[in-house]
Amino acid sequence: MTQIDLLIAASALLALAMLTASVLMGWQGWLALKNRELEMNRVPPEMENGSREGMARIEIADLKERIRKLEAIANGVDL
Repeated sequence: MTQIDLLIAASALLALAMLTASVLMGWQGWLALKNRELEMNRVPPEMENGSREGMARIEIADLKERIRKLEAIANGVDL
C-alpha cells in the first residue's frame, strides 16, 4: 500500500467515526425528547385518587339528571 491509500483509508475511517458519533448524539436527543413527552403526560400519583372520585361524582350527577328528565317525560312535563 502506498501512503495515498493509507491516507484515504484513514480519512474514510475518520469520516465514518464522525458520522457515527453525530447519529448517536441525534438518537440520544430523540430519546430524551420522547422521555420528556412521556413525563409531561404522566399523571401525578396524588391526582389519580382524586380524579377517580371526581369522575364518579360527575357520573352520579349525570345519572341523576337523566332520571329527572325521564321522570319529567313520564309525567308529561315538557322540558
